[in-house]
Formats: sequence, structure tokens, C-alpha cells
Amino acid sequence: MTQPKPIPARKSGVVVPQKPKWHGLLAARLIYGLTQLVAATTRFRWEDKSGLMKLGDNHQAIYSIWHNRLAYSLVIYQRYVREHTGGRELASLVSASKDGGLLARVLELFGTRPVRGSSSRRGPQALREMVSSAAEGCILAITPDGPRGPCYQVQEGIIGLAQVTALPVIPVSYHLTFKIRMKSWDRFQVPLPFGQCTVRFGEPITVSRSATDEEREQLRLELQKRMMDLTED
Repeated sequence: MTQPKPIPARKSGVVVPQKPKWHGLLAARLIYGLTQLVAATTRFRWEDKSGLMKLGDNHQAIYSIWHNRLAYSLVIYQRYVREHTGGRELASLVSASKDGGLLARVLELFGTRPVRGSSSRRGPQALREMVSSAAEGCILAITPDGPRGPCYQVQEGIIGLAQVTALPVIPVSYHLTFKIRMKSWDRFQVPLPFGQCTVRFGEPITVSRSATDEEREQLRLELQKRMMDLTED
């Protein structure tokens, strides 16, 4: 008598972020060390038009930085943002993919909190975790054109997060004098030693809790414009 085939278990729908294996952990350590080494030879200049840094301990915001400028984003946090925000912890949105697992470990080495998720994977869970991190007093960071692009195009997620948390969005970009551009979708910029990095913080954008779809779209376009005004390739 033929036995009936077992019914496959229904998936829970919960996406578990992928964690790096031993070689990924080693790569993260190397990336961290190399970034700190190159940053030690770099001259940083700060152009801050946000006005929020003067608030000190009361400062809390969402930082928006292009995906191709992730290399020095955590150095900027360590050297400038953390110093001017009373040492607030940074929570940063990172993809739930395998590559995201590597980046999440790098973030942890820099003393920040990775939140795993994107528009395509684990989005709702990541949004809740970002909101919870904000409620705990963290400042937040998002690459608005990541993780898949198009390059230099702000997606709507950051505007939604700003509306839910009532935190202002600060556009950030920087210009490197010495760098390598990778052949990736975002032309990722790898800093080279002994260059100069000019970091620019733009005027913040606020999103009302009662903002309509049309108003959110206008704010998305305005954020994109302000970020491009700060960006010099």
C-alpha cells in the first residue's frame, strides 16, 4: 500500500538575516582595519549646514547618505557625529542578504547597531526595529538608494521612516580627492591614502505625521535634490 506523501510545513514568512561565516568575519575585521588605517592618513573637512549638531545631547535625526559612500560613513560617525550628539548610538539599516551580513559585522566593529532588512527582504520587521531604536534614543542612518539602486535615486522608505519617528532627515555626502570607483551599480568609491575628504551635511527635512502621499513624494524629491547639491563625484 502506497504511503501518502507528507504535507510540507508551511513557511512562517519570517525572513532570518544571513550571518557571515568564519571567512566573512575575517573579511569584516580586515575591512575595519584597512578603513581605519586609510582614514588615519586622510584630511577631513567638515561643512555642516544642518544646524542640529548644536543641540548636543538633544540631537536625534535620520542620516541619509548615498550607498557608494558607505566606506567612510562610519568614520564620519566616529569622528564627528557621535562627538556632537552626546555619544548617541547609531542604528543603521543593512540588507538581510549575505553581503549585508558582512557589512553588519563591520558596523558592529565600529560600535554601531545594524538593523537587517530592505524593501525586498524583511522590510516590515526592519522598519519596526528602526522605530524601536529611535524610541531608545538612537540616531538612525539609511542609504536611500540602496541596496539595489538606481544610483542617486532616493526611495520612499526613508520618508516613511521620518514620518513614523517624527525625526528630521539630514542629507549627507562627501568628496574624496583620491579614490577608486568600482564597476558596481553604484560605482562604489574606495578611499585611497593621503587624500582629503570634504564631508557635507545639508539642511534637514521634516515629514509631518499627517503628510499625504503627494506631500511625501514632494519631500522625497526635495531630499534627492538636496543630496545631489551636496554630491561632487
